[in-house]
Amino acid sequence: MEAVIAYLETINPILAALYATLFTWLLTALGAGLVFFFKTMNRAVLDGMLGFTGGVMVAASFWSLLAPGIEMSPGEGFVKVIPAAVGFFLGALFIFGLDKVLPHLHINFKESEGIQTPWRRTTLLTLAITLHNIPEGLAVGVLFGGVAAGFEGASIGGAVALAIGIGLQNFPEGFAVAMPLRRFGLSRRKSFMYGQASAIVEPIAGVLGAWAVLTFQPILPYALAFAAGAMIFVVVEEVIPETQLDDFTDIATLGFIGGFIVMMVLDVGLG
Repeated sequence: MEAVIAYLETINPILAALYATLFTWLLTALGAGLVFFFKTMNRAVLDGMLGFTGGVMVAASFWSLLAPGIEMSPGEGFVKVIPAAVGFFLGALFIFGLDKVLPHLHINFKESEGIQTPWRRTTLLTLAITLHNIPEGLAVGVLFGGVAAGFEGASIGGAVALAIGIGLQNFPEGFAVAMPLRRFGLSRRKSFMYGQASAIVEPIAGVLGAWAVLTFQPILPYALAFAAGAMIFVVVEEVIPETQLDDFTDIATLGFIGGFIVMMVLDVGLG
């Protein structure tokens, strides 16, 4: 791990953000690859994985994004927290807007949102997870950009920890897309392709996030909080409700606790 961190410190931060988000995409593809080995999706396992995803995202929002964003903000007292509050609100508002405009389908195949469209349900489900992945890629890229800009509170170790945490929770996300599609009647190959494609947006968002921070350095505290607000919106509006639809809420809750602990340990240990 030390060698990886040392290498990332020596290269262009935008390239480092690209490598990190390609890693998170790869774990999504590995998760989607489970469709080649399993015929059905155990709902208890899915709810536990989705709970883990939510725990990682909530922990990452605080430990990797909000706390460093507040620390590097100027001023004292209420003034110091204004960038985090504004950025957090704008991030949630951004995903709220996309949620209302971008047509997508929930994992249960019963609830659809966004504008009406004749698109197939397979496409709509992939778009739902893609929507989740935008703030995740953005968060990784923004943190790498902050390190390169020399902001106190941003570190390569913290950025790597965030990428690992996002990657770990992307594994069940890939599974959560591919397996329902397989159950819906798609071939294993097509289910895998849709599953891994849902994370393609992460390298794009990561590169854009790193570039934006390097180009407009004063926005970093706002950008970190923006990514946090976007992730929390996704957790509260999509991930957690999805785990409460069946009889495995306890498993989902324990998964959430586990994901939070893993992300907290990674951030404190590496950051």
